[in-house]
Amino acid sequence: MTIKGVLFDFSGTLFRVEPVHDWLSAVLDASGTTLPDAELTRCARELEESGALPGGANPLKLPDHLADLWAVRDRSSELHRETYTGLARQVELPDPRLYDLLYDRHMTPAAWRPYPDTKRVLGGLRQRGIKIGVVSNIGWDLRPVFRAHGMDDFVDAYVLSFEHEVQKPDERLFRAACEELGQDPGEVLMVGDDRRADGGAAALGCAVHFVDHLPVDERPQALLPVLALAGDGR
Repeated sequence: MTIKGVLFDFSGTLFRVEPVHDWLSAVLDASGTTLPDAELTRCARELEESGALPGGANPLKLPDHLADLWAVRDRSSELHRETYTGLARQVELPDPRLYDLLYDRHMTPAAWRPYPDTKRVLGGLRQRGIKIGVVSNIGWDLRPVFRAHGMDDFVDAYVLSFEHEVQKPDERLFRAACEELGQDPGEVLMVGDDRRADGGAAALGCAVHFVDHLPVDERPQALLPVLALAGDGR
């Protein structure tokens, strides 16, 4: 199989969102809100357990009134915000403004770190003439994250669920990505961390390669095999 295009998931594949404690601390500092250390620790723990940080852990227990929203959360920016602020509101915070401020924070480039090998792999694929796309279940425009980290020039196409109103594993999202790259699905590799969502590309005929959704410091080289899988692009 000759690989002429590679599609990447975003969160947990190329980039990782900041830890919940850092996320909450940044918002508290920006809003001028202070919490005792014990209270900060409690809030961070409960926010993580609730799954309130997009790109972080899934909810330990999904509230019944949010179950339907959770299933379609990535189909629009409105649904995405409503879902995650709803999860955050399961946690008692000192100021009601914080729920929207937390959501806003996670959309900033400062909240995201690339994995150590991301730039090397994207650059290596670009040098070989292989087309690159980012296919993400998401409710906001992630392009500024790539620009801020100096990686936007590597990406030929961004195919985001909220812009297409379709979520992975629906093959229509992968089909749109292959079309934007101008490549046949049989010559495209999909790289992601979610076996169900990203594995949906296989139904279209794409090859699929998985990485583990780990903290940045614990996954220094998981993307490097993509260079070998893609070969020389011819």
